[in-house]
Amino acid sequence: MKLLIACIGFLINPFLLNSNSFPADSIKPSFGIKTVIIDPGHGGKDPGARGSYSLEKNVALSIGKKLKAEITKDIPGVNVILTRTTDTFVELKKRAAIANENHGNLFISIHCNSSPEGIAGSVRKQAGAMVLVYGFHRKEEQVEAIRENSAIYQEKDYQKNYKHLTDQDPSNAIMINAFLQKYRKQSILFGKLLINEFKEHDNRLSLGVKEQGVLVLAESAMPAVLVETGFINNPIEERYLNSSAGQQEIVQTVLRSLRHYWKKSLN
Repeated sequence: MKLLIACIGFLINPFLLNSNSFPADSIKPSFGIKTVIIDPGHGGKDPGARGSYSLEKNVALSIGKKLKAEITKDIPGVNVILTRTTDTFVELKKRAAIANENHGNLFISIHCNSSPEGIAGSVRKQAGAMVLVYGFHRKEEQVEAIRENSAIYQEKDYQKNYKHLTDQDPSNAIMINAFLQKYRKQSILFGKLLINEFKEHDNRLSLGVKEQGVLVLAESAMPAVLVETGFINNPIEERYLNSSAGQQEIVQTVLRSLRHYWKKSLN
């Protein structure tokens, strides 16, 4: 009952009704961060995007491992889990399952972008960082993930204790929708914090926060973002993405954003 009352509280807060109504610095969410899931994209038989000499899967893994080390060092008490630690193929559903099974509070998927011309020469190669959040047209997938990962379902006798909370029960619909709205708001918040750091601190070109139907985001029952760290088929950005200095800068950008996000969780 306490959980249901808390969820209803999220719904009656007008801030939750329109994701574009408030800038990131005006959002005052109520949430905590105990576990961060870092998802290095692709791996194994799936190389991801290709540059002239490097593969997305390797860049993503290198950045992901560095990010885990920095978060562990900089924010004690936060548990950090990688969805892969080696050059292995992990299915998208498995990545989301790892996040959900470990009750993550934030999911960060690391990727490299690529423009349509591939590694072919071009006068103006696309460049810049971008953050993706799940497309609202895929909300049913996250609703299902939330339903399966809800705290209620972790209880031993949840079927007996909460048998009235069926899919048709209005109370259940309110609870699930509350989590959906909450996670969407927090995803957008973190995405905006990231983009602001890329632009203002690193002076990098930004392509903004965009919605996209990404399965690994849609099936993660928590705030989730996919970070496109740069265009690997752009020679300049490929060198940046593969350099120790470039990777460290990206890691520090995510870390600063996480600190801002973490501080807001304490308000």
